[in-house]
Amino acid sequence: MNQLIAFLANSQSNFINLTRISIVIVMVWIGGLKVYQYEADGIVAFVANSPVMSFFYGKKAPEYQEYKNPEGKTVQKNIDWHQENRTYIFAYGLGTVIVIIGLLTFLGIWYDKIGLIGGLLTFGMSLVTLSFLITTPEVYVPNLGGDFPTPQFGFPYLSGAGRLVLKDVIMLAAGLMCASDSAKRILAKGK
Repeated sequence: MNQLIAFLANSQSNFINLTRISIVIVMVWIGGLKVYQYEADGIVAFVANSPVMSFFYGKKAPEYQEYKNPEGKTVQKNIDWHQENRTYIFAYGLGTVIVIIGLLTFLGIWYDKIGLIGGLLTFGMSLVTLSFLITTPEVYVPNLGGDFPTPQFGFPYLSGAGRLVLKDVIMLAAGLMCASDSAKRILAKGK
């Protein structure tokens, strides 16, 4: 047991690098998926309802609700609407930004200043994502009119979309941890 405790105590810098690797995997994978129609369609509710991002779209919320494509299915009238809305072009740009942030954070393994920027951008991106818990109605279970004695809808009952967003609390902390490690290394080199 003492060996395990000693190993864990002496491995923090390795675990921070593992966090950087984890961030780049998530960011490259999620960002890379933004080039696909189903993923671009899937972020519309978040972007359309966000006061920080909605201006990127051509259409206003809640019009998008009439043009949802189920995952794995393409309805041409919905795709046409999304093209007019700039859904796909925005998703390409957002995906590129996400991949770049992940790579900057990952490069913090070798480059302290780049890692500091990447960690802070990861933190900032997570703040924007977490704001969707306030701005996006789809993050909570809707009232479907069930007869259950205690209806379980609205806050705090997270839908699948809400559970996905809430996980960014971890990304927020991981970004700060990586930024902090980079800042510590920058200061150590300055002494």
